[in-house]
Amino acid sequence: MTDDTFAPGLENVIAAETRLSHVDGEAGELVIGGFPVEELAANATYEETLFLLWNDRLPDADELDALRTDLAARREIADESYEVVRAAAEDGADAMDALRMGAASANLGREDESPEEAARTAVARFPTIVAAYWRAREGEEPVAPREDLSHAANYLYVLTGEEPSDAEVRGLETYLNTVVDHGLNASTFTARTIASTRSDVVSAVTGAVGALKGPLHGGAPGPVLDMLLEIEETGDAEAYLRERLESGERIMGFGHRVYRVRDPRAAVLSAAAERFYEADGDGEFLALAAEVEETAIDLLAEYKPDRPLDTNVEFYTSLLLHGIGVPRDLFAATFGVARVGGWTSHSLEQLEADRLIRPRGRYVGDAERTWTPLDER
Repeated sequence: MTDDTFAPGLENVIAAETRLSHVDGEAGELVIGGFPVEELAANATYEETLFLLWNDRLPDADELDALRTDLAARREIADESYEVVRAAAEDGADAMDALRMGAASANLGREDESPEEAARTAVARFPTIVAAYWRAREGEEPVAPREDLSHAANYLYVLTGEEPSDAEVRGLETYLNTVVDHGLNASTFTARTIASTRSDVVSAVTGAVGALKGPLHGGAPGPVLDMLLEIEETGDAEAYLRERLESGERIMGFGHRVYRVRDPRAAVLSAAAERFYEADGDGEFLALAAEVEETAIDLLAEYKPDRPLDTNVEFYTSLLLHGIGVPRDLFAATFGVARVGGWTSHSLEQLEADRLIRPRGRYVGDAERTWTPLDER
């Protein structure tokens, strides 16, 4: 018997079984690979998190060293990929367009890899693609990746050409772990759908980048930073936010499609931002962000009492990435640098399930039309 229940946006439809992550929007909880995000993000290296997602367990010291070495050896992209992202930068394309173009060419020279090998190549090369685009946009030559640096440290190095501080690396590492996977979100569902056709992992993550580009999915951290910088100039958070609400504008960094309470990732990243700014940053800007968050929550409760609008991951993403030196225009692409770990993991999981994703649509058009010859129309 066919179920004709219509779920707009596939709301609450279970389309896959996964061991990778679990989101509880009512309780405000996120579990990644069996670990609460608070525990995993604050303690793991990104390489440990990747091993966990790919192998369903944490690595021992030898396994972790082997994975680090393998990923580091894959970082350099093909000359053709450099040309693609350089052309994108010269043509004025934004970072997500450049990442999509670069992602599609991520396995040039390694096209015969197994899905597991392709996953490693995609993860290893995403930072190089983003950094090469950025440096081209700034009129600078690309920086060759270093095999002696961790994944997070190397990303900051190829962006700037300078070895990052320990505080910057730990801040970025926490961010990468925090957003590496998050249930069956739009980009992850896209990756799984592509993989379900028995397509390849690189195609799956390229499609996922296209989904992440949409402003309803991965585009809010930049506008959050813009808001914080504008409030820093005006010096009056309440007046700024109240004006926005009264004009019908949305306050970026608050509210989420799933969470009905504070996003647990916001708690992780606020703690990470606090550690970073105390060690290596601007304490006044951190205090401003805390004031804006408190004021925004109070005003949202006043103006929208029937809607649960609490802090989401993008609010403290903007603060943390800005502090560690990631350019504002690379916030969404850096999200992709983190989330590619989840996309590859879901792609491998879907390939193993070997089940084509094929939902139905409810037809609402006319079903009784008759053909009219062209000369009679």
